Amino acid sequence: MTIASAALLLFLILDPLGNIPVFLSLLKGLPPSRQRRVLVRELLIALGVLMLFLWGGQYALELMHLKQESVSIAGGIVLFLIGLRMIFPTPEGIMGEIPDGEPFIVPMAIPMIAGPSGMAAVMLLGSQEPGRMGDWMLALSIAWAATATILFSATYLQKWLGTRVLTAIERLMGMVIVAISVQMLLDGIASYLRAGS
Repeated sequence: MTIASAALLLFLILDPLGNIPVFLSLLKGLPPSRQRRVLVRELLIALGVLMLFLWGGQYALELMHLKQESVSIAGGIVLFLIGLRMIFPTPEGIMGEIPDGEPFIVPMAIPMIAGPSGMAAVMLLGSQEPGRMGDWMLALSIAWAATATILFSATYLQKWLGTRVLTAIERLMGMVIVAISVQMLLDGIASYLRAGS
């Protein structure tokens, strides 16, 4: 696999376009300058987590006696709950009461950017060809930079689309996220059952 194809694969897995409505919804209560700071923080945390999984994810899972299937199932459950709250919002917002009125690590950095699929992909790259870690770091950095660019432009969509359109997109994306989360759960369970047989 070339650096370009690895970067494209990781970019598609990070799914910045699919994350736009969720991010706008999570950040809508904050002033624009604070939104940008929170977004930078969450993007950097996500990059750090993905780099950690690239270099040591397999060892960490082995150390904690966790299987990749359990990470997938846990991520699916979290995304399912987020999707339900997007479809049926509460007055407190998607994440309920958030300290200082802003998200921290969950759900923006993990699992929206650095989700189970992204973690699994970088672990796979690192474990299959450990001699090319420099290439994989470059591919991940390219995919992350493209994701960051798209997510930074998302704040301007708030002005262009208006509240009603964003609300409709948020509910629609809630349905998509519920479907994705169910698929993640099913994939995790199927992998677990295959491994056990």
